[in-house]
Amino acid sequence: MSIQTNDHVIETDGLSKRYGRKHALDKLDLRIPRGRIHAIIGANGAGKSTLFRILLGFLAPSAGRARILGRDSQQLTPADRGRIGFVNEEHTLPGWMRVSAIARMHHREYPRWNQRAYDEVIGHYHVLPEQSVGQLSRGERAGFNLALALARSPELLILDEPTLGLDVVAKRAFLESLMYSNATADCTVVYCSHQMEEIERVADNLIILEHGRLMHMSAPEDFCSRVTHWVADIPFKGPEPSTVPGLLERQRLDGLHHYLVLDQDEGFAEFLRSAGARSIQSMPVGLDRAVNAFLAKNHAAPAAAA
Repeated sequence: MSIQTNDHVIETDGLSKRYGRKHALDKLDLRIPRGRIHAIIGANGAGKSTLFRILLGFLAPSAGRARILGRDSQQLTPADRGRIGFVNEEHTLPGWMRVSAIARMHHREYPRWNQRAYDEVIGHYHVLPEQSVGQLSRGERAGFNLALALARSPELLILDEPTLGLDVVAKRAFLESLMYSNATADCTVVYCSHQMEEIERVADNLIILEHGRLMHMSAPEDFCSRVTHWVADIPFKGPEPSTVPGLLERQRLDGLHHYLVLDQDEGFAEFLRSAGARSIQSMPVGLDRAVNAFLAKNHAAPAAAA
């Protein structure tokens, strides 16, 4: 049977998953193109873990469909799974086994095993072949898992919070071994993390989920360009929040009004002047603040499903 290919590594159509009256995924339509590093972010409960479990065939949807590498996610074969690498936050491996034994086992199991890729990635960590997994630090286990995943020569690599719980040095080693590995050249990476500094460093494409729905998808810099920070000297309390166009966040500091707004151009300055602003200044916003304000604004709990 020939392997189906297309321009998208992940496709969902009306994908829904309900737990009782709660929607973990709510008619999600998503297309992730082949190639590059795609970051999926969202607040807790946004549906990221549920999406991954359905895509990997571990969970059945309530409605809709999901395809991964052109295959229905509920009908993945062992050969299909061999095309997909997966690293999660737990980095679970048998603690009693030696590093060399696990590497040999994976070498036998995956016909596309790339020893050079394994050596290249594991070289970022002080991991010895004779060590048992139980002797490795959390950061070393993370690096070992990444080396095993990339050595399989996957077409798609899914990383679910891979640096959670790692110290600064281990996080840096993980990101560098991911970004600079030749093994990622022909591999699409889907990276899920709450760490905006990581996303800003590695991601080519930013995907924001909230309450199981797609809220935004673009290059990170394009998303940042949608959010601006305005500072205005306005007498008294200023305009009512409900009247402020595109408002994500507001504060009053040292007598000045600070507004974080979405999709507002110079017309927003006119709005502030009409509210009595005596001086106005605008400035760009970093990814971390832009995303956090966007998520906070959209995180109000939706009504329970009927």
